[in-house]
Amino acid sequence: MTVSVLARGCRYGKLRSSPALNAAKWTRSSVVIVRLRRLHGEPASHEVKPNNIRNIGIIAHVDAGKTTTTERMLYHSGLTRHIGNVDHGNTITDFLPLERQRGITIQSAAITFNWPPRSFCPPGQEPKVINLIDTPGHQDFRYEVDRCLPILDGAVCILDSVKGVETHTERVWESAHLSRIPRLMFVNKLDRDGASFKRSIHEITSRLRTLPLLCQIPWWNKDEFVGVVDVVNEIGMKFSSTGQMTVISGANLAREDPALRAEVDKARLSLIETISENDDELMDEFLQVEKEVPAASIMSAIRRLIMDGEAKFTPVFAGASLRNIGVQPLLDAVVDYLPSPLDRPQLEVIVGPKTLAFSQLLEMETKKKPHGHHQSPIVAVAHVFKVVDDPRRGMMSFVRVYHGALSRSSHMWNSHVHGFEKPMSLLHVSAKDYQELQHLGTGQIGAMTGLKSARTGDTLITFAGHHQTAPDAFRNIRIKTPETPPAVAFIAIEPYTKTASDKIEEALNKLTREDPSIRWTKEEKSEQLILSGMGLLHLEIALDRLMTHYKIEKSSAMWGDIEVEYSEYLLSPTAQHRGVYERPLRDKAGKAACTAFLEPLEAHHHDCLLESSVERDGNIIHVAINFPAGNNAKIVAFDPEVVRQQLLNGAIAGLARGPRRNSPVRGCCVHITFNLETDFFGPASTSGHITNAAIHAVRGALRDAHVNNQVGILEPFCNVQIRCPEEASNSIQHDIVSARGGQVLEVRRPDDELSSQGGIDVSKLYVPPDPYDSVHSLRDPKKGVVRMLMVLGKAPLKEMMKYDSQLRSMTGGRHSLQLDPGGFELVTGPREKAIEQAKF
Repeated sequence: MTVSVLARGCRYGKLRSSPALNAAKWTRSSVVIVRLRRLHGEPASHEVKPNNIRNIGIIAHVDAGKTTTTERMLYHSGLTRHIGNVDHGNTITDFLPLERQRGITIQSAAITFNWPPRSFCPPGQEPKVINLIDTPGHQDFRYEVDRCLPILDGAVCILDSVKGVETHTERVWESAHLSRIPRLMFVNKLDRDGASFKRSIHEITSRLRTLPLLCQIPWWNKDEFVGVVDVVNEIGMKFSSTGQMTVISGANLAREDPALRAEVDKARLSLIETISENDDELMDEFLQVEKEVPAASIMSAIRRLIMDGEAKFTPVFAGASLRNIGVQPLLDAVVDYLPSPLDRPQLEVIVGPKTLAFSQLLEMETKKKPHGHHQSPIVAVAHVFKVVDDPRRGMMSFVRVYHGALSRSSHMWNSHVHGFEKPMSLLHVSAKDYQELQHLGTGQIGAMTGLKSARTGDTLITFAGHHQTAPDAFRNIRIKTPETPPAVAFIAIEPYTKTASDKIEEALNKLTREDPSIRWTKEEKSEQLILSGMGLLHLEIALDRLMTHYKIEKSSAMWGDIEVEYSEYLLSPTAQHRGVYERPLRDKAGKAACTAFLEPLEAHHHDCLLESSVERDGNIIHVAINFPAGNNAKIVAFDPEVVRQQLLNGAIAGLARGPRRNSPVRGCCVHITFNLETDFFGPASTSGHITNAAIHAVRGALRDAHVNNQVGILEPFCNVQIRCPEEASNSIQHDIVSARGGQVLEVRRPDDELSSQGGIDVSKLYVPPDPYDSVHSLRDPKKGVVRMLMVLGKAPLKEMMKYDSQLRSMTGGRHSLQLDPGGFELVTGPREKAIEQAKF
């Protein structure tokens, strides 16, 4: 049987099993009605059960097709009436003017839709509510990805089948791995020249170190990509450019394309065997019925294998989003395989130096209460994962609710600032549009306005009853947040007037609240403002936002060029330095002290990392508070966790400027010791005095080290990947080594298969053949074909920031350049002298 439908919100699995869905009834007018019903008749405040929620993210390298895939998802779900196009600048999730102008995603955007649409669900079945976050793909915005991933329950990683696994693909894959997020892989752009499904699968295996589970294989008509074949359900799906999908049964597939049907049988048997080797339930069923294993059993087994988020196995799907091929089956896979909030491991919270399961913490505290009073004191827990300055609504805090439900009247404790906050409104987010809500339940993602202090990473807690302050057991609860990566580039800003300076500083405060990976400082003597970021593009976007969103006039200041940010490094351990701060602070006298000792960061410091240690900006900071023996009146009203945080803040501030170049200090292990008998002076030791004592102790130790020539310079390096014609490769390699101070690590052909890694033998994988042979012999090249090589290396970022124009003259424009963060390296010899001379 061959069924042709307007593939608009219909699950092809239901087409095969439900007689109520007759293809003849699917007309274009009915689709429009459903569309309008979805747009205007389904309120966002509809109560949703957590098991019907899918919080997913789209992750990939830049230009892999994330936003294009998202647009097709929105269209087929009925949320939009027209398909947006990145090239036309009319996409839903890329709504910033600069995103549409440059054709890239700059900030992550959240949007919600149903799948399948409610009108297409059988009676008694609710659609799944998909909260989708479209993330940036450029490496300069990697922090934007890192802060969104931990609040997600699943992810779809999109791979460009022409370029294969790229560097940023590996990086976001590793970030998802750290958060243990179950993932699907969508091999995109199979309609392009040079696309290779086979090479993509091999690179997924070798570079991402995961075993691919081929749930779909491409359908080729000669060398034209026309659709996909569902290996699990044994059906084919052909797609037209207008979004029409033709579903073909297995029997008809055998008559129409016997060779393809044979490949489906091979793929299904290989899939069942791979799963059976790792899933006992499917193994038992496989031994009983052999290859006639039901599709439902295979799907359940796949779900069990990927649910732990370790990505030992990854379901793989195929398609071409721009041509509307394979998006609806991908949405089915999101619903079938990715977890709901209830399927994820329970929330872990940090309480002082310990990390506990949230339920364990609640159980411990309720047991302490008298008999009959075991009601949980916590009503709701939410995590702020992003802050955006909206031109109409002001600062908006995006939150994920992990426990309970937030309401508009919630009085929320912010454990970071130790204060209560109350939102003005609670919002459902749909890209740039918002709808007010009364409640936000467990597992849901939304936004709040009116929070004055909330920043990325803050934990919000609502308590039962009315509290003037948070209960002691819960006042320091925090949900772990990703570390902010170190800045590698900066720009100097010199305002012409005091008024201009105040206005720019206010804008910079808001900008850094939005994006913590942007930092700014003010030089004490020259009053010059230094804006730091993750790279050239990152700072260009930040400057554009200052001028367009915050209305900073370019003529109000002198703007320098974007330069590389160097860091300072401790070459040997310092002596202990005691810092004492005894000055009036905000017209209030006080005194505090502490002792600091710094040493170069080495591998063993990570191996024996203490629970009370904190990693920040490439440094490890350990704060030790020594209590006196016996009773001491000073201990009264002393909160060690609050003092620990104050000392930590001081240490971070002390490392922000080194003694040699006023650059940040990195690669240090800092030991702060606070002795209650000698360093704490009762009420006179205010929070400001304790923080300043730590600043003085750290800076004093660094200053002594500089006097003894113990401070070196760290320079940011980048990993370089250049695709160029073979005849230009020698000159490029010579230029990287001799003129740029870098090194070449490897030269290979782009289509060379990578060797096996992580114990997975690539040669034993089943992968269907591509429709053409994309590998040509080096000895017998085709006439007129330019042989390309891939040059891999690393070099100083400063020498590579504007290298693209240099490459253009060397290759005639036939090249591609990719730069990715390569860490910091110690500068020595002539280069160190040149950097020092350039400072003056």
